[in-house]
Amino acid sequence: MKPSRKFEDLVELVAILRKECPWDRKQTHESIKDNLIEEAYEAIEALDNQDFDEFKKELGDLLLHVVFHSRMATETETFDIGDVIYTLMEKLIRRHPHVFGDTKVDGEEQVSENWENIKLKEGKKSTLDGLPAHLPALIRAQRMQEKAANVGFDWPEWKLAWEKLDEELQEFRQALETNNPDELADEFGDVLFSLVNVSRYFDLNAEDSLRKTNAKFEQRFRYIEKKLKEQEKALKDATLEEMDVFWNEAKNQS
Repeated sequence: MKPSRKFEDLVELVAILRKECPWDRKQTHESIKDNLIEEAYEAIEALDNQDFDEFKKELGDLLLHVVFHSRMATETETFDIGDVIYTLMEKLIRRHPHVFGDTKVDGEEQVSENWENIKLKEGKKSTLDGLPAHLPALIRAQRMQEKAANVGFDWPEWKLAWEKLDEELQEFRQALETNNPDELADEFGDVLFSLVNVSRYFDLNAEDSLRKTNAKFEQRFRYIEKKLKEQEKALKDATLEEMDVFWNEAKNQS
């Protein structure tokens, strides 16, 4: 078998792997579910790095998981790849009446509002339904806020959201005096949630912003380690002042 650009050839390839490869044959939905998450994050990393050759490959890995899970479901007569495609297309057509129907919209905000209303008509009990509980907390906070905003539950301007952030910061300061771990965690969570809320008004993605800061911290801290190693000095033997010099060097280089 040779590589091709045809989707049906990929489906056939996966079917062959399930029959002929001992490792592929052994896998279940449960055994590879974490790999699906891992591949999604690898795709995001490639996109953040603007490495589109790698991004192309990671999208392929994600597609493999879709086809692989569908093949396993076919074997148990649960569903097949055709069902996956049909369900997706039916949902997209139904949720875009302004494209495939007679609904008129005045812009992106109305599209989002209609989307949430359609989902409620489909049987969703809450606007917030559909958000996985295990999403990274920052992503889930932002998505919950966006969904609530789509149905009108939002501050009318960023200054009010900022006032709420100030209020939560003050409550966190007060909680510091109680030294109650549960209260501290609760108030700190409120601060983070309010900060995410502010970010939305400036079209900032909280998860992306923190990811970039994490990368920046990692680069600078690794620089400190490198420079101390060149001096044959361990981190534990260096003073904060020494490390801060190298930190500033790394900062000036970035």
